[in-house]
Order: sequence, then structure tokens, then C-alpha cells
Amino acid sequence: MRADATPRAVSVARRQFFDHGRPPQSLIAEPILRSWRRCADRGLDNHSLPSLVPLTDGELREASERNERLRRLSRPEIESLYAEAMQTGCVVILTDPNGLILDSRGNAGFASRAAQVALRPGVSWSESATGTNAVGTALLECRPIAVHGGEHYLDPHGILSCSAAPIMDPYGRAVGVLDLSGPAAVDHRHALGLVRLAAEQIEHRFFDEGFTDMRVLRVGADRALLGTPREGVLVFDGDRLVAANRHALGLLHMDWSALGRLRADELVERLPEGGQVARLEAAGGRALFARLDGERRAAANRPAPPRPAGHFGDLVLREEDERGLARAVKMIAAGVPVLVQGETGTGKEMAAREIHRKGPRASGPFVAVNCAAIPETLIEAELFGYEEGAFTGARRHGRKGLLREADGGALFLDEIGDMPLALQSRLLRVLQDREVQPLGGGKPVSVDFALICATHRNLKELVEAQAFRSDLYFRIAHFTIDLPAVRQLGDRLPAVRELWSRVAHDRGLMLSPACERHLADYHWPGNFRQLVGTLRMLAALAEPDRPVEADMLPPDIRAAMPEPCRITLHDSSAPSLPEGEMSLDALTVEAMRRTLDACGGNVSQAAKRLGINRSTLYRRLLNA
Repeated sequence: MRADATPRAVSVARRQFFDHGRPPQSLIAEPILRSWRRCADRGLDNHSLPSLVPLTDGELREASERNERLRRLSRPEIESLYAEAMQTGCVVILTDPNGLILDSRGNAGFASRAAQVALRPGVSWSESATGTNAVGTALLECRPIAVHGGEHYLDPHGILSCSAAPIMDPYGRAVGVLDLSGPAAVDHRHALGLVRLAAEQIEHRFFDEGFTDMRVLRVGADRALLGTPREGVLVFDGDRLVAANRHALGLLHMDWSALGRLRADELVERLPEGGQVARLEAAGGRALFARLDGERRAAANRPAPPRPAGHFGDLVLREEDERGLARAVKMIAAGVPVLVQGETGTGKEMAAREIHRKGPRASGPFVAVNCAAIPETLIEAELFGYEEGAFTGARRHGRKGLLREADGGALFLDEIGDMPLALQSRLLRVLQDREVQPLGGGKPVSVDFALICATHRNLKELVEAQAFRSDLYFRIAHFTIDLPAVRQLGDRLPAVRELWSRVAHDRGLMLSPACERHLADYHWPGNFRQLVGTLRMLAALAEPDRPVEADMLPPDIRAAMPEPCRITLHDSSAPSLPEGEMSLDALTVEAMRRTLDACGGNVSQAAKRLGINRSTLYRRLLNA
């Protein structure tokens, strides 16, 4: 939405367009106006909702299976946006390339309101079906777009504020859309930046598989962008360009028509030596930094670079927690199940994936199952598979089931405390016999997988309440890890800085000392999911030459800030206490105040003279 497209301007534009048949002059953005015209040409009635018939459960399941790769690659970004959705009363939506909603997660209250206008899984939000909307219009315009309130073509959709970005695969095909939708009455100015950033990260992840024997050239105007989702990626089969991302095409001033047509020597002066970062000249004379990756198989065999101390995967943990996770890797290697416990948002699935990655079955699949997210009517078929004709809506030729898909790798049962009791007994039998019996009477099939379970609930209490089978508990809880909540990390400032460095990708983005302190002091009820989601939002808004200030934080975090304090400069003319009557801490603060006085109140100069960080000087004087 344009900055000047106020609700009043949109209201005037609607009257001119719908009531008088005149094009609104400069009142709304051109993409919105083009969409209104397309909808009018199709004869859509803007006063009422169309009759939309959602897919059946079986049809939606088949659509989800067709788009399994998209859903898998999008899962980390959906989890990150989920924290933003819960805070702002929104829902995160993933659609297929036709605008069919595959997944929807977020605020339950808004989700129920959105369902009244058919914004739910199994319904198509293509522009031809539902008029101007972020999902369908982003697909047709092939660009990120926000559609706020009355900019929607259909009057009933005026309750929505939607921001969407198409997801492009390496061959220039739109494979889906990521959308953040919320109530129009709430300010969602950050939403478009968040979904655009998330879509870029999903697109970047598409290059992690499928190009094993090809050469992958990573380019960027800034060396620091190499290896991040902001880098350009070009894939060559021999010397022929076969795949690319939007960043690379933009850097080289090309479009998708270049795929299959251009050779490497038509794009860059030369290809650098494998694995080395080089400065080279692209077609048109632009200087770029580039690194050439050879065969992915060879790269995969190289040892991973050492990780900085203090974190495991994408988590920031205490030393004792890292030791526990390292032991979990040994447990998995010995065939012992691992149970990961922790509050929602503490990173249980991240920890499980890292345990699998470091274990002996890393080359096998990692199959994650959220026992709380699959409807109880479907979870048995999802887990155990079924034969053709096992039930109404069953796929032709049946389905293997997630337990069999995990064969040779790891099975991760998230929120196992929410698994129905009847299914617990079936799972226990699989763990005992190492065989899966598909629904519909198929023959038992042997399975071999490492088992990692997770829950935010107290399983011991559930066992005592007879809500969880004791025999299953003792089968899965041989080794237990308790992940800490963010508030349990003690001094959270190092964790905030470590996560910021990863989210900002060394792009020169900075947090102001005040912003850092508020992030470190906040209690983070959503834990790492909420913290990382907030940092991603700040990174999307940040400018390289200006630190992110505290007033850019979300409203709920700003509301928890303490009242601002004033630093009162010490009167150097007042008599000072004898040193013998002052503690070492008081002497330190006194020295800081005197230095600040001598520098005329210039905090940066005083900090430099004292040899300390500005934020340290601020903190000590504010807390003195």
C-alpha cells in the first residue's frame, strides 16, 4: 500500500471506481488499480462474497502431499513468523502456486474471524476467485504486495490487512505464496518487509538440494552477503545457466528468460577457483564478489566449520545445556530414545534436528510429526500409513506413513504429550516390535529409526493423571533434556547479540544500547521463537548507517520498558567522600561521573577515554 493511501483516500477511490466508473487518480497504488480492473472485467460483484467450496480433507491432504517440498522448506520461516502472528493478532498463511491455502497458523481469535470470509486451509485465494487480495494479486503481479482494508476488491474483505510475497523456485516458477494477514484496524506496516525477507530465505533454501553435480556461483556487491539469503545464486550445468535466484538476476540486469540461453562467459569475465572468494567483473562492467562451489557431494563431505561456543544449532544455551545435547547425540548413536522438554518456543525441534545432524544417521531422513497439529481423525493414517481403499478418501495405492518414511533416519514426535491414548498403545507396539502395520490390513513392515520426542507438558504428571501411558513414558524417557526458557538464561545480553549477529548476517546493522538493554530485560513469554521473530522484524526495518532504536520495538515489548531515567551529572565542585569510606564499585562510578563531567557530558568521548563501551557507561551510571 502507498504511504499516502489513507483509509479516506481508499474510500474516495472506491466511490469513484465502483459507483461512478471513473479511474481514481493517484489515490491508490497502480498494482491495486490494475487488479480492480481485472476483477471488474471478470464481472466479480464487489458487494458480496463468492460461493467458495473448500476442499475435502482427502483433497487437501493430496494437495499438501503435492507441495510437500514447499511446506518442508517453508517450515522454519513459518515458525519464525508465527511469533509475530501471535503478538499482532495475525495468521501466517502458505499457499500453493494457484493460491490454494495449504497451511495457516497464528492467533486463534483472528483465525476464527478470518474463517468467516473463507480465509482458511482448503480454499483458493486466487484473484479470479476472491478478487483483489494479497495472495492472488502477488501471484499475478509476481511481486510482494500489501492489500489493506478497502483496497480489497470485495467489500467483506475490508476487515483484512494482508501482506504476501510469491516464492520463486530456481527456475523462475512461482511455487507458492507466503502471507501474513491480520485485522485491518491494526497497524501492520512491518508485515510486508517480514514476509519478503522470509520468502527470500525460503527461495535460498531451494538451492540446498537438486544441484549435486552442477557448479553454483554465489555473487554479491558486498562480500559480506555471500553465504546469506541476500546473495545472488547462479547454477551452471557445464557452462550453461540453468537456474538462478532473483538477487542474481537483478545484479546482472537479466530476467528468467536467460535460463538455458546464456553461458557463463556471457555473464562474468571468468569463474573463480572453487571455494575461493574473488572479485570479478560481470557483463556490463559491474564489479562483484563471487565464490564458486563445485560438486555439492564433495562439499558435503568436508567437515563443517566449528560453531562458536555458547550455541547449538540456532539456540543460545547455557554450558550445562550444551553438555546435555552433546550427550543426547551419544544416546542416539547407542539406540537410546531422547526426550526433549521445554516451554513453547524454546527450540525443541531445532535441538532435535541438530542431534540428528551430529549423529550416525545424519544421512537418513529427519521426519518431524507434530502430534498436536494433526487432527485426531487423521493422525493414525498419517503415522502408520494405509492400504488402498482403507477408508473413504484414501489415496489410490495407499500411503507409506511417516513411521516408514523415517526408516534409516530419525523420527521426531513433537508434543507427544498430546497424542491420543489409543494411538499411544499402537506406537508402543511399534517401538517394541520395530514393525508397522498399515491401516487396511497390509503386511507388517520392519522399520529402523532413531526416536526423539518433545513436549512442553509434564509427562510425569500426565502419567499420574492417567492421561499418558506409563509404559510408553518409560520407553521414550531413558534420557531427558530440559531446554531453558529465555528468561532462565541469566544475563541475556550476550544471547541477544549472538542471535542478532546471525539474523543481521553481518550486513553492518546495529542495535542501539537502549534497544539491546530492553531486548535483554524483556521476559520473552514466547521464548526463542518470539525473540528471533522480533529480531527478524528489526533487521527488516534496519538501515546500515543508523542503529535500531528502542522505539522500533513491537508495542507489547515497548510497554514493558521501565520508565526512562535521567543521568544527573556529578557536581565537581561538591566535596567528595574520602576514598577510604567508599566501596570499589562506588569509586568506579565516581570515576565515570568525573570523566563524563570532564568531557562536557559527551558519552562517546568519556567511554573512549575510560576504555569501555558506551553501553557499559550508560548502564553503570543509570543503575548507580
